[in-house]
Amino acid sequence: MHAITLYVNGATHRVLVDPLAPLLRVLRDELALTGTKEGCGTGYCGACTVLVDGEPVNSCLYFAVDADHKSVTTIEGLAENGSPSIVQQAFVENGGLQCGYCTPGMIVSASALLTDEADPSPQQIRSALSGNLCRCTGYQSIVNSVRAAAETRKSTQEATEQSRGRSPVKSRA
Repeated sequence: MHAITLYVNGATHRVLVDPLAPLLRVLRDELALTGTKEGCGTGYCGACTVLVDGEPVNSCLYFAVDADHKSVTTIEGLAENGSPSIVQQAFVENGGLQCGYCTPGMIVSASALLTDEADPSPQQIRSALSGNLCRCTGYQSIVNSVRAAAETRKSTQEATEQSRGRSPVKSRA
């Protein structure tokens, strides 16, 4: 067993882990963070996606010992002040979820995309979510959900800038 320190959703956790234990098992079994799902167990479906130092990883394949002293964000950690994040809310409002099993991985991947790309095209969204499988939807509602989240973030940012007395930067297209 190895002692590791994980920074999960802003909290520090010291845990003893088997060196071959996947991060998914530690999150679910040791830390009781069950929002992250195990789908295929082979890294193919993306249901287990979490962020490690801001990058999406399949936690079923990622060894917990490799996350030692790294920042891990799960679906639970995306909430903002106890409320659903903009991305989580957009999935609810735009039908981006069906049975919900793939939803945590989709939302985590979409959140990572929107951190890097504020206004992604539908093609960029599909590419960013290509490692996440859903057997219930035709993916269009998921793409629509991510676009809606991007638009909400943009309008929220503009409103914040206006309230601070700054005018939002407009493109000269």
